[in-house]
This record gives sequence, C-alpha cells and structure tokens, in this order.
Amino acid sequence: MADPTMDSTGCSMHEPYALQVLGDQMEPEFPDRCVVIVEPTDNRQNNSFVFAEVEGVRWFRKYVRSEDGTERLVAVNRIYPDIDLDGLDWHVLGVIIQRNIRRKIKHYDYSQEPETSPTVAITDLTGR
Repeated sequence: MADPTMDSTGCSMHEPYALQVLGDQMEPEFPDRCVVIVEPTDNRQNNSFVFAEVEGVRWFRKYVRSEDGTERLVAVNRIYPDIDLDGLDWHVLGVIIQRNIRRKIKHYDYSQEPETSPTVAITDLTGR
C-alpha cells in the first residue's frame, strides 16, 4: 500500500533513482557495494534485471519467464535459490538500466527485441 504521507502524483515518483547493492547475490555482474540506476517501471522483459517486491520483501534479481509461462526471480550467484513467483503477491518496482563500479559504467538496454534464428530458404538441388 502506498505511503499516505508521500505525494505519488509528483514527477519525482517517475524519475530514475540510484541504489547500492549490498551482498553477493548478484555477483559477478553486480558486485557488493556497486551502484545501480533503477528506472521506475514494471515494464519487464525476460532476462531483465529488476527491483521487485515479493510478499512485502524487496529483491534485486534477474526476471526469468520460461516457455511454459512460469515466472521466477534468479540470483546471478547460483548459490542462492530462485524465487518461484507462482501464486505469490509480487510486482516489479523498477528495471535496472545502469551499473557503476568505481566509475566504470555499464548500461542495460531492454528495448531490443530478442534475437531470433534467421529464416533460411531451402532450395531443392536434386531437381525433384
């Protein structure tokens, strides 16, 4: 539920914001203490890095949607378990668009369509 003391109609609620990563759950891509920039949108795509709230707890994870439609949040560091989202109350608070590690910046662009295999025409060379 929204905090009634905050004005959610202002434009600041729609501006990107910075968070500092604490812990090793997203290493090596996002090491402990690096800074990420979050675009406040729930417009997630498969394999995008998201800041999400699940059952009242906030997580920084990779969003994964399987071919069968199941959704989960995955830590890059595989020693941490996946969070299966089936049947849970959850939503995306924002999508990570930038990482900063000691002034080395990396941008994440999810606007590109996923690559698909090219269509190849097959020609019958046997003459049949």
